[in-house]
Amino acid sequence: MTPARALTLQSASLLLSMTTWLSASAVIPQLREEWGISASTSSWLTIAVQLGFVAGALLSSLTNLADLIPPAKVILWGSLGAAAANLLLLVASGVALALPLRFLTGMFLAGVYPPSLKLSSTWFQKGRGVALGILVGALTIGSAAPHLVNGLGGLEWRTVIWATSALTVIGGLVAGFLVPEGPHPFPQARFDPTQAGQVFSNRAVRLASLGYFGHMWELYAMWAWFFLFFSEAVLGGRGGAAAFATFMVIGIGGLGCWAGGVLGDRWGRTQTTSLMMAASGLCALVIGLFAGAPAWIVLIVGLVWGFTVVADSAQFSTIVTEVADQAYVGTALTLQLALGFTLTVATIWLIPILEGAFGWRWAFAFLAPGPLLGIAAMTRLRALSAA
Repeated sequence: MTPARALTLQSASLLLSMTTWLSASAVIPQLREEWGISASTSSWLTIAVQLGFVAGALLSSLTNLADLIPPAKVILWGSLGAAAANLLLLVASGVALALPLRFLTGMFLAGVYPPSLKLSSTWFQKGRGVALGILVGALTIGSAAPHLVNGLGGLEWRTVIWATSALTVIGGLVAGFLVPEGPHPFPQARFDPTQAGQVFSNRAVRLASLGYFGHMWELYAMWAWFFLFFSEAVLGGRGGAAAFATFMVIGIGGLGCWAGGVLGDRWGRTQTTSLMMAASGLCALVIGLFAGAPAWIVLIVGLVWGFTVVADSAQFSTIVTEVADQAYVGTALTLQLALGFTLTVATIWLIPILEGAFGWRWAFAFLAPGPLLGIAAMTRLRALSAA
């Protein structure tokens, strides 16, 4: 198998497997109507997945799961578990059962995303930044898909649950049986629960993770609330057009991930991530100021934001695969992702509160300190020989 074929299969596998992350988000309007729940309550259907992912990732890093078991097998079982938890939503009649099921979905998906990054890394030494950028780009386009579905009129929610569960099973089977480890495998690890605590004793890993945390402070809050911002502050409630705009803004991040990988490999990862965070942080600061401008101007700013806000994402993971203890790369990646996704819970919850206090003019501006922290970490990392 060639590296290009392996990357194609792995990208397809990740895109299909992670559709269960998005399933409830795609049908929240229908669930709110059928279950009679408020907007704030329905937001927990998304937050529960984030919390489940964090719990699963922490458990995985404490047990060295992603280093002791071949990553393809972890992906397979994680996908099957996520599909089963997602499918059980069909018997739920409200959030009392739905929330723990969404938590379990996220928990199982922690066995999909980090091992996918590790598995693809075994196929690439040169060009690894581009490879992981393409992988995360596939996930980004998948994250945009529900907005396209909603813009086209949506689907009956049970159909979405059936379809995403089936796609997740297919994605797991692709990784589990069609994508072997590549010609650059990481050293075999032994069980060592202390490794999770030792990850950040490596200064390069610590700084790369601080950069990632700054990036995550901004990313998911932007993805979660851009639709509402564009619908309310720009279009005056025209949800269909806002859904298409949001699909474009999030989806263009797939191209950003590829571009970030190219720049990271050719120019340097610390320089690339700093540039992207500077651009995305500036967009977070100013986009609210354009709320009264014509919609096409706001959309252009949004497209720049969507391109840059995720363009650096895979490069933080790539740095970890290069500077961490090579026997415990899976543990380091999983812990980095766990803590990063913990931050997303805070900012997803915070934005509507800030909007209520300050309006859309300034709500997103509170995301800008995240990229600033990331730039500071990357500046310090650049001075290390490991960089």
